[in-house]
Amino acid sequence: MPGHALSRESTNHPFIVKNKDICGGSPIIEGTRTRVIDIAIEYEILGHSPDEIISSHPHLNLPQVHDALSFYYENRDELDQKLEQDQEFITRLKGKIASKIT
Repeated sequence: MPGHALSRESTNHPFIVKNKDICGGSPIIEGTRTRVIDIAIEYEILGHSPDEIISSHPHLNLPQVHDALSFYYENRDELDQKLEQDQEFITRLKGKIASKIT
């Protein structure tokens, strides 16, 4: 697709790209729809090792997971802020849905 490459933005990480057409422009592992923040959540919050992450996502390999974590740590403030905004949105959305049910 001719214009498709224009929406893809490289990063200084070999496996991480941003594409405004995929996952709202969140950094992803190239060739997948796997967001860097999702890998970071599995590692940081759920306590999964990189090997466990690969077991959960067999389409990924160890270099991709390590690159995603490296990208996350280099951009942690920005990604954490985005995650917090997403969580606030989800909480508000759940509240609206619950109020319509009751």
